Amino acid sequence: MSNEKILISRVNHQGNIKESVQKAVDLIGGWQKFISAKDRVLLKPNFNTADTFPGSTSLDFLRAVIELLQSKINPKEIILAESSTYYLNTRKVLEKTGALNLSQKLGVRFHIFDNEEWVKKEIPQGKYLKKASLPKILDEVDKLVLLPCLKTHFAARFTMSLKLGVGFLKKSERAMLHWRKLEEKIAELNSLIHPNLIIMDARKCFVTHGPDKGELQEPNLIFASTDRIALDIEGLRVLKSYPVENRLNLPLWEFPQIKRAVELDLGVKNEEEYKVIQ
Repeated sequence: MSNEKILISRVNHQGNIKESVQKAVDLIGGWQKFISAKDRVLLKPNFNTADTFPGSTSLDFLRAVIELLQSKINPKEIILAESSTYYLNTRKVLEKTGALNLSQKLGVRFHIFDNEEWVKKEIPQGKYLKKASLPKILDEVDKLVLLPCLKTHFAARFTMSLKLGVGFLKKSERAMLHWRKLEEKIAELNSLIHPNLIIMDARKCFVTHGPDKGELQEPNLIFASTDRIALDIEGLRVLKSYPVENRLNLPLWEFPQIKRAVELDLGVKNEEEYKVIQ
């Protein structure tokens, strides 16, 4: 890694979501730094279930990201892509949330992984996850933008940018993923996924249970970065600031998702390697 620090923006949301997202992206270099007009861009939101935000992605946030991309860059193609939890029909989830209708209004194709052509990939450094089937479209787009929510997770302790990667995994392989060493497997899966930009909607969060429901708090923040580890660390800092009973009683860099991601060189290795700007 170069001596230049990774940037992560932390924006206090003031009421206009489009302005907050724009500011978050501007603080780390602007849209043009990450995406160009010739690119096919895949956006990965969080519609694991049809639960209301932060159980799933907020539609005003999703609209803001899409409209800003269209107005600031106008890339060759914007593709929304998703696969809900293994026991739900993704199309029905998207219909129920209104996400499918929104994509149609904005002229953006929604690519549903359920009927995808899959590519089986080896994980060279995998200790607990040796192979994973990922959607073929990941190899066909030019840029990947992750759009996580901020919340605790009953099994993985927390779910942000690293955990969002599980939505790329073939449904039939997800049950096995959860059997043991889930947190470490999440990091290993992420070694196959290479986002160019991450924008996290942290206006609301769950600080207990999760990912679909829990005690609700309102940090009223928007984050943006290119680094999953830095972003998840700063998100954890927010979650840990609330005095509740949950499973976040570890030092920031000792969470298994983070620790394994650092071992795999998926991003920053300590707080000296990134800078929070606001």
